[in-house]
Amino acid sequence: MHQATVSAGLASGLLSFAGAKGIESGRLLLAAGLSPDDLTDHDARLPLEAYMRLTRAAQKMTGDPALSLHYAETMGMAELSVVGLIMEASATMGEAFLQLQRYGRLAAETGGSNAEPDFALAMKNGKLFMEDRRQLPGDFHELREGAFVRLVCGPRRFLSEPHVLSVYFTHEAPSYRAEYERIFQCPVHFGAERNAMELHPEIVGWPVAKYPRYAFAVLTRHADRLLDELEAGKSWRGKTEKEVVAILHHGDVRAELVAARLGFSRQTLFRKLKEENTTFAEVVDALRKRLAQEYLRGQRTSVYETAYLLGFSDPASFTRAFRRWVGESPTDYRTRMRSNEG
Repeated sequence: MHQATVSAGLASGLLSFAGAKGIESGRLLLAAGLSPDDLTDHDARLPLEAYMRLTRAAQKMTGDPALSLHYAETMGMAELSVVGLIMEASATMGEAFLQLQRYGRLAAETGGSNAEPDFALAMKNGKLFMEDRRQLPGDFHELREGAFVRLVCGPRRFLSEPHVLSVYFTHEAPSYRAEYERIFQCPVHFGAERNAMELHPEIVGWPVAKYPRYAFAVLTRHADRLLDELEAGKSWRGKTEKEVVAILHHGDVRAELVAARLGFSRQTLFRKLKEENTTFAEVVDALRKRLAQEYLRGQRTSVYETAYLLGFSDPASFTRAFRRWVGESPTDYRTRMRSNEG
């Protein structure tokens, strides 16, 4: 099973929240086995086990067993992860829930199969539910509780009526049960068959759109890239891409060099990629195409600079390759992207 991870933003937010309660950050980081450098990029990945240690240490040092509830109540997902920003840039609550299904793993990935979304909308006995289907290691129910609290408290700021009617948890009620009902402001059931929230039946059509629509497109592009990087860590194709990126601008992207960086022979690299139904040449070509489109959409690098970054010998070679990839020149592509976003 792939290692379960959370975004560094989630841990950084918890550190700040505990700090506001007088807890010195260095003590918490030491207890969690983390360093300040681990938290500089909110999109970076941290082992879920480290986040569990951080949470347990923060609970102990603050003397607050309900710390995860209070943290989630105070700091919304939009402050911690691109997932929250995308949800708040969605046109409706229905679209926001779809984006949660698509990008939720960027906030926390439990290492299970990606065949089914972690969060799913389901009807039962004529009622609409949002189910959390994640299998959390070590019975770390605080992670799920935090997600539910943010899904309640975040939209509560802009919705005119309650959108969550009842909440269900499979774990038994803790000693601080009263805090759940204070925060959720609806019935909370423990020892249930599933982890779920009953939603208002008309919620999917309720408007959100806290940010302009162009922000939604920018945010989802960023999130798609992060998802690609998350998946890359699970496959030999992804590991190969990571090594290719490091040497791409040199222009000498030979399989034996990449294989050596990975610690084995050229033939072993070919075999591993073949097992994933791809080849080294296909990996490099697809990577160059994706990076070219990202650079040109970003409007910050010239065609010449993009050609250099991708390891082409000259702009003309890059232009021929780009025409093969997308059917138009790099200049025309950039102009069209600028027009679409304007």
